[in-house]
Amino acid sequence: MQSENETYLGFDLSTQKLKAVLLNTRLENVAHAEVKFDSDLPEFRTSGGVNAGAAKNEFYVQPVMWVKALDMVLDRLVVQGGDLSTVMAVSGSAQQHGSLYWSRSGLQTLRNLDADKFLHTQIDDSAFTVHRTPIWMDGTTGEQCEQMEEAVGGRDKMVEITGSKCYERFTGPQIRKVFQQRPDVYRNTERISLVSSFLASIFLGDVAPIDFSDGSGMNLLDIRQRAWSDVCLTACAPNLDAKLGTPVRADSVIGSIGQFFVQRYNFNTGCKVVAFTGDNLSALAGMTIGQDWLALSLGTSDTLMMKLNEPPNLQEGHVLVHPTEDGFMGLLCFRNGSLVRDIFKRAEANDNWENFSELLDSTPRGNFGNMALHFISKEIIPPVKGSLRWNKTSSLESSESARGVLKYSAPQTEIRALVEGQMLTRKAFATEMGFSFGENTRILATGGASANRSILQVCSDVFNAPVYIQQTTEAALVGAAYRAKYVLEKSRGLQRSYYDYVTQLLPEHSVTRVCDPAQDSSDIYDGMLERQRQMVGYLKEHQD
Repeated sequence: MQSENETYLGFDLSTQKLKAVLLNTRLENVAHAEVKFDSDLPEFRTSGGVNAGAAKNEFYVQPVMWVKALDMVLDRLVVQGGDLSTVMAVSGSAQQHGSLYWSRSGLQTLRNLDADKFLHTQIDDSAFTVHRTPIWMDGTTGEQCEQMEEAVGGRDKMVEITGSKCYERFTGPQIRKVFQQRPDVYRNTERISLVSSFLASIFLGDVAPIDFSDGSGMNLLDIRQRAWSDVCLTACAPNLDAKLGTPVRADSVIGSIGQFFVQRYNFNTGCKVVAFTGDNLSALAGMTIGQDWLALSLGTSDTLMMKLNEPPNLQEGHVLVHPTEDGFMGLLCFRNGSLVRDIFKRAEANDNWENFSELLDSTPRGNFGNMALHFISKEIIPPVKGSLRWNKTSSLESSESARGVLKYSAPQTEIRALVEGQMLTRKAFATEMGFSFGENTRILATGGASANRSILQVCSDVFNAPVYIQQTTEAALVGAAYRAKYVLEKSRGLQRSYYDYVTQLLPEHSVTRVCDPAQDSSDIYDGMLERQRQMVGYLKEHQD
């Protein structure tokens, strides 16, 4: 039976920080704390929360830094007024794709933690066979990606099984690299954790299982069967299933809080540990978006997240097991996001966002037929690089016309062409991934550029859907605490869906409707979507 004094604890171990939030039964913030790796833990000499290795594109973290951050964040939470004896469930979010390699002595220590000592003095370098944890930024496994795809029957087969082609940052190729280059280390590894299940393991006092959702970012999980794929495990490394353990649903109670936390921090012995998951998945839970919602994060990169009933075989997208509902989560990442908008703000709008917005607003929808695609960096989806500007007469009918124009004559034309081109690209690939646009479609915009109403209006018009923004900027963090409460209630017999349960508890103003599409949006942009596809095709054909 729920008590009014119950609280729920969520963590987010992101690249740069470890954050914690304590919520009450109404999902209101009771206490909040964070530890910044660069400034609070300078002895680890991180930059942006990571260490750069000697090799090109090698990035890692010493796992003991994360353990020390946990010591600190719990102390800070208590200083902020958090009464940890009221916590009845804890869950967490963590950066995806990192892997930790437990030694036999490390597991013994984990299972016998001494409450009179700090965690980081016990779970130290000796707890791991690999002292430099490869993280999501690491790009040193190209060779292993090729080998794994070939071993399973090709890239399309890998996408079909795991939801993604092999990516250098994904955990499977990283494990294969350890196995190939350091076979003794691999052999002496008792268990392998993701960053999320590693953090859960500390609270559990034993190795926590990997959840299906974060596990589907490894190139090892069969996303349809919700189990490790034998063919992918074989392609990766020997005896891997024993080192990974059996995966579980993200909405699982995986055990009770360890005695270390009961004795040192006065946690309730009945406090449950709910499976921890990856940050993108936890962010989806924190946004509380249902079937007809599309989440659009407008950041350094732009990211689209959506619920899917069936996984498409889309090579450049990611399909993950949904963290809170049946079905799947689609994830599309576009590298040319805010950084490109910022380049045009400097070049065309006197380096001023207000000027940028005024220029954008001063041009009509459709931009008189002027349309541009700008992939300053090699894009992820579509995999092209370069810029292409078309005016109303440009087409594929002649090579001269298809090359487009070098530059538009007015800055306002340039800016609207950029933003419309970006949003059309996002919509085209969301459609290709299987998102069904209709009269009930709603967009939830997050990230830095979601503060710009002019950009959001273009988004609303192109997608022909209302746009909402959310008060919280820490969706992954609150998503962890929301899931802790929901899964606890589910274990007590709750029959409702996550979306229905959490949205009933949240105040109505947690999302705000900020933009509506113009009535003629569909008439204007449906035809432009076809032109966008033609322009992408042209860029693909004319890559260097």
